[in-house]
Amino acid sequence: MTTLFRKAAFVAAASLSLGLGAQTAQADQFINILTGGTSGVYYPIGVGLSRIYAERIPGVRTQVQSTKASVENLNLLQRGKGELALALGDSVKLAWEGDAEAGFKTPLDKLRGVAAVYPNVIQIVAAKSSGITQFADLRGKGLSVGAPKSGTELNARKIFEAAGMSYADLGKTEYLPFAESVELIKNRQLDATLQSAGLGVASIKDLATSIPVNMVAVPADVIAKLGAPYVPATIPAGTYTGQEQDVPTVAVVNFLITHAGVSEETVYQMTRLLFENLPELEAAHKAAANIRLESAVSGMPLPLHPGAERYYREKGLL
Repeated sequence: MTTLFRKAAFVAAASLSLGLGAQTAQADQFINILTGGTSGVYYPIGVGLSRIYAERIPGVRTQVQSTKASVENLNLLQRGKGELALALGDSVKLAWEGDAEAGFKTPLDKLRGVAAVYPNVIQIVAAKSSGITQFADLRGKGLSVGAPKSGTELNARKIFEAAGMSYADLGKTEYLPFAESVELIKNRQLDATLQSAGLGVASIKDLATSIPVNMVAVPADVIAKLGAPYVPATIPAGTYTGQEQDVPTVAVVNFLITHAGVSEETVYQMTRLLFENLPELEAAHKAAANIRLESAVSGMPLPLHPGAERYYREKGLL
């Protein structure tokens, strides 16, 4: 074999090896799940989904990313910086429309729907020492309304507007994630926090077991003014330590959202495995007990991804 021939054979073999390596890398799927703060409900739900997908989709690698939740998640999806995200229904609607005030400079036209999941319940909790027992008592008090332009903060703005109030009526307004809000209340630096989350959220559980608290109802007239996508809800007695009565409030449905660049097969598998493994997801957080296949496409504010649509057609929902 001549030296020239040996060199040619070596280059060809190296090229083939690199080609096969590239094919193997392409065969691996990556699913980055965008959630929220680690003390909220999005994060454990995302962790549960991540485990299910990693175990049951061949060749998949998963990651769970903690974020500022709905608004950030939707903007990241638009830029292809994730494959699946949890987001509040009103945020999804505003993202599709391109509401700049809500944090969406242009319509997020690459977003696609996967499933309606569980409702986020608006939960207002105050230190008992603050004297806050009803919504009107928030005037002049210190309240955390969630991270800036998060889904929770959008909810807070809408509720205050429906109540004929604004943040200007508060003594102090903090824009903090759930866990940080709770720490300020424990340290007597804040009176109350409004949190949009699944029932039994870890942050409020922590607060209620640390100091005496009052759960604050959203008034009936405010609930009536809000309208869709808000729906009446109840925080059942006993949800948190010291809560002896049901507390009326409102809820907004959460959605799992993806983007148009994710393959049909991947989204089909993500949708199928979500509904085939609900008991396992409920073990990750009890909020998942409210996920129902029959309501998976209810109120979807944007077009379904073809992969999700394929699954729902198989199930007779479409």
